[in-house]
Amino acid sequence: MTSDEPDDADRDRGGDEDASATDVSGPGATDVVSDPADQLLVLPDDLRSELKEPLGPIETDADALLEDVGEPLIAVGDVVTYHLLEADCRPDVALVDERTERETVDEEIRDTVTEGTSLEAVNPPAEITEDVVWALCEALERMEPTTILVDGEEDLVVLPAIVAAPLGASVVYGQPGEGMVHVRVTEEVREEVRDLLDRFDGDRERFWTLLE
Repeated sequence: MTSDEPDDADRDRGGDEDASATDVSGPGATDVVSDPADQLLVLPDDLRSELKEPLGPIETDADALLEDVGEPLIAVGDVVTYHLLEADCRPDVALVDERTERETVDEEIRDTVTEGTSLEAVNPPAEITEDVVWALCEALERMEPTTILVDGEEDLVVLPAIVAAPLGASVVYGQPGEGMVHVRVTEEVREEVRDLLDRFDGDRERFWTLLE
């Protein structure tokens, strides 16, 4: 998994006070959760290369991957979510940002993965915000499949997703140029990811309070 430094436009989006996490599941429903500037964690430079290594096995075929997934199934990324949907599998939780490798996805992928969006959250590149942690936890509590549309970048949400998901769950995300990484949530994987998150800069105490 990878993440790049936010540019000025990314920082501007992160400071837009009207773009907080919103429940859009019903007409006119607006549930302002937090100021999107409520940054919790920031990716330090010395972790960037380490996070490029996949956290699980890589699959290139969605049908083969689905033979071994647990419940719930959490998909992080537009292309991964699209391939799962094309294989007639709607993830229990999907996080998308209408981009892949920092480029806008094509219209077919965008329309497919954002259909039925029920939560929105702000999460600038190289950060994990209160906004997106709240949306993730809310989605995991729901009984129906939930799509979270992220304004910014969803890459790093793989990490809190692994910690927050129940044992036996599957978290799937894209590995650029290689395929889909499948992480089955175990105590060992959780501890590995917790150690990574504890090396982030920011308000780690508040992050763990919100997540757990």
